[in-house]
Amino acid sequence: MATSSGHELNVEISFENTKKGKSLIAKQNFEEGDVLFEERPLISSQFLWNEFYKYKACEYCLRSLETAEKQSQRLTENEALTLPYPECDETDPSQYSACPQCQVTYCCPDCQKRAWQEYHQTLCMGSSRDDENHPLNKLQDMWRNIHFPPETCSIMLIAKMIAKVKQSEDKSDILEKFSRFVKTTVNEEEALVHKMMGDKFQEPLEMLRQQMTEILFHDSLQHWFTPEGFRSLFALIGRNGQGIGSSSISSWVKNCEKLDMSEEKKEELDEFIDKLYEELEKVSGAFLDCEGSGLYLLQSTCNHSCQPNAEITFPYNNNIMSVVAKERITSGQEICIGYLSECDLSRSRHSRQKILKENYLFICECPKCLSEADDPDVTSSEDEEDMEEDQ
Repeated sequence: MATSSGHELNVEISFENTKKGKSLIAKQNFEEGDVLFEERPLISSQFLWNEFYKYKACEYCLRSLETAEKQSQRLTENEALTLPYPECDETDPSQYSACPQCQVTYCCPDCQKRAWQEYHQTLCMGSSRDDENHPLNKLQDMWRNIHFPPETCSIMLIAKMIAKVKQSEDKSDILEKFSRFVKTTVNEEEALVHKMMGDKFQEPLEMLRQQMTEILFHDSLQHWFTPEGFRSLFALIGRNGQGIGSSSISSWVKNCEKLDMSEEKKEELDEFIDKLYEELEKVSGAFLDCEGSGLYLLQSTCNHSCQPNAEITFPYNNNIMSVVAKERITSGQEICIGYLSECDLSRSRHSRQKILKENYLFICECPKCLSEADDPDVTSSEDEEDMEEDQ
């Protein structure tokens, strides 16, 4: 899926900008709120700490598997909590399907079938799924001890990439698709190095490489298992991985908003939802969703802007992405998204540049950054505190 509502794709990839590399260009005019395109990921994976803390998601599409009420009870630590309008909850446990070998759960038989055909035959742990000494469990435990929340990627995304190539009948085709992602560890022009390549990560990365080689080595992928090749895989998922979030609560809220009811009932429901989110934030903070990341071929060609004209949404409570216009976009105009969170986009130019250099290996020259070029390097006490913590 890479089309908007099943119609002809109305965006195109451009290779004309040599400094940016690829860019995505609109082939028609779009109005604010229009869906530019929708896309399934080439591969996706739930974050390991997220899974460890019992955020239950479909192993394939990352759909939240808890009912909205169960999710609310867990995240507020209130087992007596009940949600009104249960008909607005889209979760349907009767459709869930489990791998007969390892009991990994999927939201439906189709997701189970897709996973098995694409990568799960290779990664299925069978009856050893709960054995902490199984090589894949040791790999995941090793990763959790390196990469603490808030999470940005998962070692299992690389494991699934390898497994997908191993299981593919046309290995050259899937390798060619992965080769389209930017995966250099260093931006030679700007002499920037990805933060995962810093000195403190060298030993852990080598341990991960050796463990991965022991489990999944394949002759067709020899280059991925070399030290440099393995580092390039980390750069690939670090620079191209798109965060994914799903929530049964969020879907329930959206469906409640569509209900036809009196103004009095509407106010009563809004008050309940506001109070629910207050309790959720008090107990669980920002960690409300089933979270993971994925690799999207088309979306990865969208460049960053600190004033993006498009945004990424996940309207189906799974890993299918929708890119939506934030403003009017004219035919021939570049489509830009924000690689940073809304909070980070509102920070100083200095702070935005620091995050982009470390994670994406470029110095941003978007209109907002150029207009703020003469601003002080640090513009707020909050930014100064963050800089001190990073040192």
